[in-house]
Amino acid sequence: MITTLDRVLLLTYLRSYAIVCLSLIGLYTVLDLFTHVDDFVNKPGGFKESVVHIVRYYGNRVPQVFDMMAEFLTLSAAAFTVAWMQRNNELLPQLSAGIPTRRAVRPVLFGAALTLSLTPLNQQYVIPEVADELMTARDDPQGARAQMIMGAYDRSGVHIEGFVGYRRDRKVERMNLTFPESSPSGMLHMTAGEGVYVPKGDGPLTGGWVLTRTEPKAFDGPLPTNLTALATGRFFLKVEDADYDAVCRGGTWYFYSSTSELRGMLADPEPRRRTKIAVLFHTRLTRPLVGAVMVVLGIAVILWNPNRPVILSAGLCLALSSSQFMFVIVCKYLGDQDVLPATLAAWLPVMAFGPAALVAFDAVHT
Repeated sequence: MITTLDRVLLLTYLRSYAIVCLSLIGLYTVLDLFTHVDDFVNKPGGFKESVVHIVRYYGNRVPQVFDMMAEFLTLSAAAFTVAWMQRNNELLPQLSAGIPTRRAVRPVLFGAALTLSLTPLNQQYVIPEVADELMTARDDPQGARAQMIMGAYDRSGVHIEGFVGYRRDRKVERMNLTFPESSPSGMLHMTAGEGVYVPKGDGPLTGGWVLTRTEPKAFDGPLPTNLTALATGRFFLKVEDADYDAVCRGGTWYFYSSTSELRGMLADPEPRRRTKIAVLFHTRLTRPLVGAVMVVLGIAVILWNPNRPVILSAGLCLALSSSQFMFVIVCKYLGDQDVLPATLAAWLPVMAFGPAALVAFDAVHT
């Protein structure tokens, strides 16, 4: 049964969460803007274009910044709400009325679960939509400047590299392509003076790269399945996921993919990338649980001793949450290095801190 106190406490938590979000994301934006202000001003178009560029640049990065701080935002709001209740002796009347402490803070836990659910939704639906904008340089909003090409593997097994690229034209100069042994032609190396990516459409020559000035100019044997000869020294390479942005992002481009897309990439024929994708996929599945464990442990620390100063409780909460965060980073690194299996690297933080959080919360003074 939801009481008036529950609604008040839930509203207090949501208000605290909104304040923490606006404060930290706004602080990051202001610091980053003033650090790189020269990249936004003195550009063609005057003051108006500079303002539009700033709003667009940082507006598209809000989901990324939120993703980096999601668990900390929830923990901060929950800890602040509970500490404020404790400081103002708002728990004492409820305890006197026979309401257990765990029941009194239940609205905070519900609000934390609600805000933690925003993280997977942000990863699944928001970040993939602004992935292209996240790769835009501050001082090159039009994508006209040459940029380094890191290279990427397509799901078909083709590896694509290049010398420089131009985002506005989706063009790569001096491309190098390596086809896998599983292709009809066997392992094949090919170079192209220029490659232009054509976005997916209704035509047959879409969703791939138009390659010109290629070496070799023609083939006597069978061609790879996804390669079509257009003319001498001119080919069309059909790709599944190695578009211009993927080739430009390099080995970490899949960080911007949705969780469902990561699941499809686990069948990738390239074993080096498959290990990191598997770790990232399982980490995303366990991330809400890691956040929940962090919140429960933080609230339990604050409620352990009602007579402890609030500053000391907040410091202890921060120390424990920092140790858990570092443990998550270490597990992910070990998983990326193939020291731990992907599933264990993702679930080990939950198994290590989950029981401790439950025991600590059960031991809260009631």
